[in-house]
Amino acid sequence: MLNHIVIMGRLTRDPELRRTGSGIAVASFSVAVDRDFGGRDGGEKETDFIDCVAWRQTGEFVSKYFTKGRMIVVSGRLQIRSWTDKDGNKRRTAEVVADNVYFGDSKRDNDGGSAYGGNTYGGNAYGGNSYGNQNNYGGYSAPAPAPSYGGYSAPAAAPASDFAMLEDDDAQLPF
Repeated sequence: MLNHIVIMGRLTRDPELRRTGSGIAVASFSVAVDRDFGGRDGGEKETDFIDCVAWRQTGEFVSKYFTKGRMIVVSGRLQIRSWTDKDGNKRRTAEVVADNVYFGDSKRDNDGGSAYGGNTYGGNAYGGNSYGNQNNYGGYSAPAPAPSYGGYSAPAAAPASDFAMLEDDDAQLPF
């Protein structure tokens, strides 16, 4: 079975960081996500407000670097919880449990500071991406020796000796 969800929107409030009795960090936040289509009459787009929760290092990361109004991309799973309110009524709530969190905008776009560059912070380790290398493709890791531009590390330029000039004669073309 597959339970995977990705949402992108703006934080409706600053993330709230709490700790469990055993000291595990958990951040709660809500994301406003615009629908791709307008209402029934083709008018204004509707917005969904989606509750999210991030555990451990991911929760600490969200709490430290995200604030109300910031664009956020959350990748995780949908979880339905049942609980009983103070009046004894049974309730159900849906929330996204975040595995990975991405910056949806740059700091510069939001308030004039320097750009974050699309880095991520994974749930299982420091950089839960599926590419196997924390320093490429937006994975969060300890400071890298080379700067990261938008989370992607450009390949190094090939030495000039690997290339040879071809004559204009079509007979030399390999295809």
